[in-house]
Amino acid sequence: MNNMEAKTASVSFTVMNELVLPNDTNAFGNLMGGRLMYWMDIAAAIAASKHCNAPCMTASVDNLSFKNPIKLGNIVHIEAQVTRAFTTSMEVHLKVWGEDSLHQYKYESNEAYFTFVALDPNNKPRPVPQLIAETEEEKKLYDGAMRRRQVRLILGGKMKPDDANELKALFVNTDK
Repeated sequence: MNNMEAKTASVSFTVMNELVLPNDTNAFGNLMGGRLMYWMDIAAAIAASKHCNAPCMTASVDNLSFKNPIKLGNIVHIEAQVTRAFTTSMEVHLKVWGEDSLHQYKYESNEAYFTFVALDPNNKPRPVPQLIAETEEEKKLYDGAMRRRQVRLILGGKMKPDDANELKALFVNTDK
């Protein structure tokens, strides 16, 4: 397969599991947020690399919200998948669950969006294959990715709000 042929989102799907050990926890016996972000960054990097067959670098992390803490002795279950590819960057959506294997239940912990840039051998951004969304969930994430990207670019000072056409379409009625 040519590296620039469009790929389905499922090609990048990555699952990572970790066991929460004492060194991973805070004084409350909960997994430290920084340790979880470290693991999420690894899972997202693997997903991005699977999509573009190249080394990738984290460009941004956003919408990282914690719902429930993960306790000492529980298993961290991370799923990462590319939601959309742009010119040289990819958005990766991550979902995280805690799993209490003793009591046999899983619970939502958090989710986030990471952006990765593909790098060429000189560590310069390189083009990435486009993404084909197949399932309803993939299409929903794909459609929202451009708006999330525009928010990131505006907040990072790389885009003027007036140029954010996808975002404006949500707030401005153009049917006159």
